[in-house]
Amino acid sequence: MSFVPLQVKSAYSLLQSTLSVEGLVGAAKKRGYQSLALTDHNVLYGAVDFYKLCLKHQLKPIIGLTLDMQGIIETEHSFPLVLLAETNQGYKHLVALSTKKMIEPETLFSPNDLAPYSEGLIALTPGITGEIEQYLLADKIEEAEKIIAAYKRLFSPEHFYLGIQLHEELMPIKDALLQTAKENDLKTAALTDVQYLNEENAFSLKVLKAIDKGEQLEEHQKVLTGTRHLGEPDQVEQQFVTAGLAEAVQQTRNIADRIKIEIPLQQRLLPKYPIQTTDTTSAFLKQLCLDGLKKRVPEADARYFKRLEHELTVIQKMGFEDYFLIVWDVMAYAHRAKIVTGAGRGSAAGSLVSYVLEITDVDPIEYNLLFERFLNEERYNMPDIDLDFPDNRREEVLQYVKEKYGKDHVAQIITFGTLAAKMALRDTARVFGLKQDESNEWSKAIPNQLGITLEEAYKKSSALQQLVKQSERNQLIFKTAKNIEGLPRHASTHAAGVVISDQKLSSIIPLQSGSSSIALTQYAMGNVEEIGLLKMDFLG
Repeated sequence: MSFVPLQVKSAYSLLQSTLSVEGLVGAAKKRGYQSLALTDHNVLYGAVDFYKLCLKHQLKPIIGLTLDMQGIIETEHSFPLVLLAETNQGYKHLVALSTKKMIEPETLFSPNDLAPYSEGLIALTPGITGEIEQYLLADKIEEAEKIIAAYKRLFSPEHFYLGIQLHEELMPIKDALLQTAKENDLKTAALTDVQYLNEENAFSLKVLKAIDKGEQLEEHQKVLTGTRHLGEPDQVEQQFVTAGLAEAVQQTRNIADRIKIEIPLQQRLLPKYPIQTTDTTSAFLKQLCLDGLKKRVPEADARYFKRLEHELTVIQKMGFEDYFLIVWDVMAYAHRAKIVTGAGRGSAAGSLVSYVLEITDVDPIEYNLLFERFLNEERYNMPDIDLDFPDNRREEVLQYVKEKYGKDHVAQIITFGTLAAKMALRDTARVFGLKQDESNEWSKAIPNQLGITLEEAYKKSSALQQLVKQSERNQLIFKTAKNIEGLPRHASTHAAGVVISDQKLSSIIPLQSGSSSIALTQYAMGNVEEIGLLKMDFLG
């Protein structure tokens, strides 16, 4: 028997956890876990990094989601449900569910809405915030059983578990939960609702949640430890066994053993350019290039034709013809619409194909620029052409791409604003109730150095050292700010990155609504490329 944490929120449940994915997986390995889950709130932001890090550390990754569901009885309220992907189909269903939820955040899933996605998923009730638990706490057994009946119609008994926790506020219903499970022929699974790494990180999480709500902490709230940490597996297991819940611990292992999923990475998910003629892609691209060469270099000699043939051969062998046609099409639209475009930057300037297609404005033959710096058969790298447009017309180009390839096939890329040193201190000071002039004093004590950490600032700034030493309260402020520094604070849109796919993007990666009519990927730039999607940079 070996306990597996099946309910874990990372810092990607924005301002609801202090756990970085890297810190979580590293600690789980050191503490002797063999498997663990990631079940962030409605989102899959950290799934790819979590998956890769688990494999790197020889841990079995369990990809999950804590999804807001419509109440079975109180239909106007939402109650979370923990969902774990048992199979690849289950993972795809998590992607679809998270996308639906985050594209329309007001959406509440009823059991009927969830039914088409239930295959390949394991569901667990989440603890204090769960609808069943809320009714048991109110001693309303019949209502709790009505909710259980609704979920039993959706999930088989092997795919629906009552989560059981030993947190203080749930102890009054421990026996009722076990009795209800027995009477309804359900198993219980031991859960610890992990939200931070160590007991002493509980206070930092309180501060994070207060930052999220724009509140201040009262003195009585400044309890420094908690129970929602990643405990040592033997100790956690022993606590449940002592409470008579050995079977619930065993179920966590049983569930983990059933999980068989693989997130496909390094796929080649390149979109197709829609050709209106009977030409092959190769023939169409070659003719475009020859026509462009006549226009660009009317007196072209043998060097140009030889170089063009070489580049087209490499592009064909590497499977990037459609990529060049898409970039050509975007730039051709910009030229038709009288949108100024950049001359071309980086290694793309070494491509004659790019020059004759009017993607770049630099003749690589004239300046002896190497094509191999841009594309090389010996190392498979996606081509990377940065496209430059004026800030005030970039949106027009994005809308053209969306209309040409379809709104389900185009997305902008997400990025995360993090709590940098000054922001972490300012936010913490606000939660502690510091006045504006006191908060400014902390900010001024941080050296104006790009990317400086609080640790570095403390070593360099005697003013900061003096402030920290002034009182126990100041020491706690500084320690707390260090604990939350670097965590994601909000999601925003990457300044340039755009993804185009020939498949519906929501069948490959989770999406969410963005600041424009174009959706955002839930995976950041690096993860999007690791999945194998085509990423293009539309720079302002």
